[in-house]
Amino acid sequence: MLADVTTAPTRRDDIARGVVGRRRELDLVLAAVSAGRDIMLEGPPGTSKSTMLRAITANWGVPFVLVEGNAELTPARLVGHHNPARVLREDYSPDNFVPGPLVEAMQAGGFLYIEELNRAPEDTLNVLLAAMAEREVSVPRVGLITALPTFRVLASMNPFDDVGTARISDSVYDRWCRLAIGYQDAAEESDIVRARTGTADEQLVADAVALTRATRSHRDLRRGSSVRGAIDLAAIAVELEAMGSHDGDRPRRVLDAALLALSARIGVDEAADTTPEAVITEIWENHFFSRPGGPRRVPTSSTSTTP
Repeated sequence: MLADVTTAPTRRDDIARGVVGRRRELDLVLAAVSAGRDIMLEGPPGTSKSTMLRAITANWGVPFVLVEGNAELTPARLVGHHNPARVLREDYSPDNFVPGPLVEAMQAGGFLYIEELNRAPEDTLNVLLAAMAEREVSVPRVGLITALPTFRVLASMNPFDDVGTARISDSVYDRWCRLAIGYQDAAEESDIVRARTGTADEQLVADAVALTRATRSHRDLRRGSSVRGAIDLAAIAVELEAMGSHDGDRPRRVLDAALLALSARIGVDEAADTTPEAVITEIWENHFFSRPGGPRRVPTSSTSTTP
């Protein structure tokens, strides 16, 4: 373990101050990395995965090295390369080696965090697994690089998105501890929106969170929005109000903010004959005009989103 048991609760409490909710998940992640283990976080975007890891590295005083998993993440990009211009002048040498994120994290004892692991090529994962197993990597013309004790390899995956992804093999899963993370509850998401936007408008926060959460269960959507949509919705609505937009028509202001903030964050099912704008407008209508005590429904023509 990095810290002895007498300091573990204090460390945990210090780290938790930088994370909204997620007490159980934070405890599990912290226990895993403190025990020297690598961990894979599996869940949809915007569920505080990187936030938890950044809070831990900040508390430990070690680097957080972020890498995006994609087809261009080759072994050379991950490990590093020799500077071509210097090689021409000096030939290969350890001095002209440019460390990649893996070597950088190993040498600094940091956390290497790979977003969307299942988008990375298989040969890149093989390099990664070797480094995880031995805590060292052999670089041609440089030598053996050994990781500092605080080095960890962490990864995230979105199990609901299969576009451009590859199946993760059992040998890859066998290297990680795995934690499944879902969306936070409405109260915690409201806390996040308040913290990220600074707004004191409680009704706006409630509207933003309710509209965003409704996208996750809509029949015509294969993907709903993360809490980032609620954050942007609230922030945009605040600015629209400051500009005097919509002449005090709060529901219309929220609709325009929702169309702007959510339409790129939702995925319409291929079998559904609809558009993101139509779905968002329907959710907005249900929220504002179908709830008991809600305002009078505006005429259909005024809710049209047709350009």
